[in-house]
Amino acid sequence: MLTRRRFLRFSGGFAAAGFSTASYGVGVEPLVRLQVADYQIRPRRWPAGLTLKIAAVADLHACDPWMSLAHIEEIVARTNALQPDIIVMLGDYVAGHRHITGRIEAPEWAAVLAGLKAPLGVHAILGNHDYWDDHIVQRAGRGPTAARRALEAVGIPVYENDTVRLSKDGHAFWVAGLGDQLAYVPARHFRPVNRIGVDDLTATLNKVTDDAPIILLAHEPDIAGRVPRRVSLQLSGHTHGGQVRLLGWSPVVPSRYGNRLAYGHAQMACDVIVSGGLGCSIMPVRIGVPPEIVQVTVSGDGSGVVS
Repeated sequence: MLTRRRFLRFSGGFAAAGFSTASYGVGVEPLVRLQVADYQIRPRRWPAGLTLKIAAVADLHACDPWMSLAHIEEIVARTNALQPDIIVMLGDYVAGHRHITGRIEAPEWAAVLAGLKAPLGVHAILGNHDYWDDHIVQRAGRGPTAARRALEAVGIPVYENDTVRLSKDGHAFWVAGLGDQLAYVPARHFRPVNRIGVDDLTATLNKVTDDAPIILLAHEPDIAGRVPRRVSLQLSGHTHGGQVRLLGWSPVVPSRYGNRLAYGHAQMACDVIVSGGLGCSIMPVRIGVPPEIVQVTVSGDGSGVVS
């Protein structure tokens, strides 16, 4: 029988547990925990002689106190310590919510990210918040964002529907960076917008001029539904793993594919890896999906590449 005393005791315990979980989600996981998510994959059409170690940094959302310059310095050091062949940055460098104590301007966080080092370089794309935060670009409907200018000023190339051909151990591969798929969502509030994205998958892949394998960088993972088998690997962020993840399930995912592309490794036309990211969006809360640097080791099965 549920007596009044037992009910009050249960209610008090439930409230305490809820408070503890909320405190952890706001004050511990976003600020203290930092892990490396490690993936070993063997994509189709990847040459047997090419083993590539990739480090991916996604969704920093630089701001005080949740992603301070000191915290970004720690992320840079941890990423470099992995000794990857190549580092890719998957967008959303600016703050993704208003619950902050201080804004960090683009030249400041970019100067810290300039410390990232890898033999095959550091390569970046932009995310939706890098566009949404730039009110000048939103009103004009064109022009490089402040985030892009800051990254390029410190020597980090930014790809928007563009590609670069690289090689390791005598084997070539392509890095293709897609323009953001949600770039002009805020612009609809004050001017007509024919298309909210600046992504052009066809034009991007048309810049690939040979049969070497392709790694596609796309901030939002949903483009995976349109990516052809010609691409070997897609790396994405944006979802933050749902930011709240319970027993491998996220109740809210900013993807039309739901939990299929919320987090981790998925198999579609190509291998897709979605990073849980590092910062927070909408609200400064992370539960069950600690901030992470993604490490991907890609090797071949001898099947070669698409002709």
